Parts: sequence; C-alpha cells; structure tokens
Amino acid sequence: MHGGSRHGSRGQAHPGGRGSGPRGTQGRSGSGKAAAGSAGQDRAGAVKPPAPLPDADRLARLLEPVVHAMGLDLESVRVTAAGRRRLLRVIVDGDGGVSLDTIALASRELSARLDGASDMGELPYTLEVSSPGVDRPLTERRHWRRAVGRLVIAPLTGAAGQHAGNGMTQAEGRIAAASDRGVTLDTGAGLREYSYAELGPGRVQIEFGHLEPGGEDEPEADADSELAVLDDEFDDELDDDDYQGEED
Repeated sequence: MHGGSRHGSRGQAHPGGRGSGPRGTQGRSGSGKAAAGSAGQDRAGAVKPPAPLPDADRLARLLEPVVHAMGLDLESVRVTAAGRRRLLRVIVDGDGGVSLDTIALASRELSARLDGASDMGELPYTLEVSSPGVDRPLTERRHWRRAVGRLVIAPLTGAAGQHAGNGMTQAEGRIAAASDRGVTLDTGAGLREYSYAELGPGRVQIEFGHLEPGGEDEPEADADSELAVLDDEFDDELDDDDYQGEED
C-alpha cells in the first residue's frame, strides 16, 4: 500500500514548518511501499527473514549532489533498523554552520530525491537530517576551518611528539587559524603551528559561558536536539478499524 504524503514530526517542531511548534523538527514523507500485512510474514504465516539494509555508500552517492547543490557538505549517511522500519540518518554541514531553515530545506530536497529513486527499497523508513554534534571528530581540513575559535585537543603523531622533545602526546589549545597547510593553536603560552600530518582526530571541548564568534546569529541545528525528521508514510499496520474508530 502506497500512502500519500504527510507532514510528521518527532521531538520539537521547526519554526515555520507545517505542524510546527517551538523549535527543531519538520516532518515530511518519503516513499516506502510495503503492502499492509506483509511486514514480517507471508500469506502462509511463515516468518520472513529481515530485509537487508540499503547500502549507505550508494545512498551517499545518490544524495551528495543534492547536498552540494545547496552549498553544503555531506558528512555522513547511516542506515539502521528501527523495528520493522529503517532509520536513515544524514548529517550535513557548511561554512558558518547550518541553520534550522537550511536543515528544513535540506530535508525537503533529500526527501524528493529519495522519492524519485528506489534505493531505500520497499519497506517504510524514517529520515533524520541534522548538522554535526560537538562530538564529531575533526578529521578533514574543513572540520578544522569550521572550528576556528573553539578549544580542541588532538593527539600528536609520533613524529610530532619526537620533534617537540618534551614527551607531549597531544596538542591542546584554541584554534586561532586553519589553512590548507595546517592549524595554528593558541596554547595560552603562545601560538603553535601544526601541519595536518602532525595531528590526529581533534576533539572540540565543551565550554560553558564561552561566546562563540557569531553566537548572536540564528542558532544552528544541533545533531542531538535539532533533528529534521521525515516520516516515510502512514503506518502500514493501521487497519480500517482505526479509521472507523475516529469517525465514530
């Protein structure tokens, strides 16, 4: 049964979105065409093995052009099982952060792209679109560039530690600059430059009461609390009694 589209939400609602409330999520349906009564059993009552999960790399290739067209980067695509549904998590990022309005627009564009393809298969799914959380490791040059002004800790490679000659195993400081060549950290005792080859994955440190550059602008969408959720379609297990009960 292929249901029509609907707006749904989980958690808080995105301002300005249909069915919106205070902040955060905007729902929108995708595809998903599982026949009613078919999930888990066939007509003979035999239990079917779970369907294989869609390939995340293939989905990334499908969705990346849409994200790039919006001037954003596709950071990750992950598919997991959530009961008899699948959960597709997409994380996007951009210079200057990603606003709630941008997340909402990305969710609509990605939903349309998925509706026009068969990569998610026949079973219902839920799509979550968000920006990276503070716990995202800094592994790409763009990650360091976008974290300028933040306090970070990063392990030093063996060569960097030996060059320092002081037994240091990690670098810690506030990112003063990030270029194509490397990163400049303000260690509190002065500025120290590191090449990217000298640094392992950086970790942004949580600071309370520290005002980030541009902090008075529109709040960014956070991966933990600001999810743009796209529910696939009405639950295929809703039967006629449910609708009749509403009419009564």
